[in-house]
Amino acid sequence: MSDAVPIPVHLAAPAGAAGPRRSLILAGGGVRMSYQAGALRALEEAGLTFAHADGTSGGTFNLAMLFSGLSPFEMCERWRTLHVMDLLSLMPVEDYLKPWGLAGVGSAKGLVDKVYPHLGIDAARIRAATGMAGTFNACEFRTKTNRAIPHDSIDVDILVGAVSLPIFLPPVEKGDALYCDSVWIKDANLTEAVRRGAEEIWLLWAIGNSAEYHGGAFYQYVHMMEISSNAGLFEELSRIAELNERMARGEPSPHGQTRPIVLHVIRPEHPLPLDPELFLGNIDAATLIAMGYADAKRYLAARRPEGVPLDVRCTRMIDSPPGIRFREVMAGGFALGATDPREGERQGERAGTVLTMRATPIIRDLERFIADPAHAGEMVGSIGFPPLGEDLLAKSGAFNLFSPAGRPDVKEMIYELGFEAGGKSYYLAGKKEVKDDPGFDLWKDTTTLFTRLHEGGDASGAVVGAGVLHLKPAELLKLVGTVSPTDACAPAERTRLILRFGRFFLGNLWDSYVAHLPGANR
Repeated sequence: MSDAVPIPVHLAAPAGAAGPRRSLILAGGGVRMSYQAGALRALEEAGLTFAHADGTSGGTFNLAMLFSGLSPFEMCERWRTLHVMDLLSLMPVEDYLKPWGLAGVGSAKGLVDKVYPHLGIDAARIRAATGMAGTFNACEFRTKTNRAIPHDSIDVDILVGAVSLPIFLPPVEKGDALYCDSVWIKDANLTEAVRRGAEEIWLLWAIGNSAEYHGGAFYQYVHMMEISSNAGLFEELSRIAELNERMARGEPSPHGQTRPIVLHVIRPEHPLPLDPELFLGNIDAATLIAMGYADAKRYLAARRPEGVPLDVRCTRMIDSPPGIRFREVMAGGFALGATDPREGERQGERAGTVLTMRATPIIRDLERFIADPAHAGEMVGSIGFPPLGEDLLAKSGAFNLFSPAGRPDVKEMIYELGFEAGGKSYYLAGKKEVKDDPGFDLWKDTTTLFTRLHEGGDASGAVVGAGVLHLKPAELLKLVGTVSPTDACAPAERTRLILRFGRFFLGNLWDSYVAHLPGANR
């Protein structure tokens, strides 16, 4: 496509827009940046627009997608369908025969030939983008400085150089410059936003910032990256705080701001799974998208006009003991207007309206979860239901496993997701009833979810739809394969956690279906 063809950028502020001048900062975080795409969907739904956007390291993927003309919804779909292994490609064989001179363990061939085209990234379209200013950060190795390169000067070499992390990818030579990933200098360029007159900065952050220190060579590398990224951010924040103090004393800003600079940060409450977890299939892009969307919705609902503190607290995350997560897909007949799940299922099957729930239950602290009588956890996911829309991301979710149901012979498995459709809030509340009754109906009870759709943000709203969702045998096999620890861990610890969860799950099935039968104790 010719550079002369104008490409409108989604989330761009209209010319002459009132209010503070906003900058969107897409920080890095490896190949887990589908998380940011989910957050961007929430920002677009909230009506936020920006005069400038900046990307560093993995954040340049999303910046490039935006400036290639993709909407946040389209970005999510592209990330969801990306074959993550396409990111990996080898250097020529002869290079590995001389490891002392190896510039990187892999090449960018897969990135250029497969990943960029699939994600819709087009350098010519980026250069032709209009409505918003964009800057892509890359480290110029020879001068050891960060360069914020305007979007109208971007080409494939710069895009590749911006994500060429030392050890993993070789640097990219372009003219007199040698480009690599800027993460060791900074993972988010707030200074560029301030220089361009930003009065409100929205930072989408994905790098970890927890107090827990892990052993092992890989974690040492990760910790170095976390130290560098957070320290660089905190240094920039201190300079912004100083500028705000000078403006409060009546001094004019050299960059044109007329009000104090406000910072908003969207980030996970707990550190995101690391890149190897994505390559190993222990988490997928759909889950990361749902997590980013839910985190953004949570922040938007609670945000304050003054933003967040301009100090180390802005990216601090919660450490949690070892936990478990898994992915589950259930679908079945569903009908608006029905209030009884069985009737809604029949109506939905007759009309051909199927509701699909894609959910990831997350147990942050497995031992606490097991000890809690309610066995309560978190849940992220999405809803697909043609009358309301497809891929409706959940802004909230709850999960309970084998919780008391008020009857001694019944335990409940609760799945709940709150979402928005057509400008209205809905809450899908579902439960599986595990009954201690005659017969061995384990399969039916644990794979059948009776659901009701409520208006509003919780299950107290009026019921506007109902149906029954089922977990098919093929989906059950997939579910078992997705059970994994919430954090990367040694193989022995991984096995221990999965077995611990398995014993809890199977133990409850034993109590419900087997223990009451004659001779069960034997």
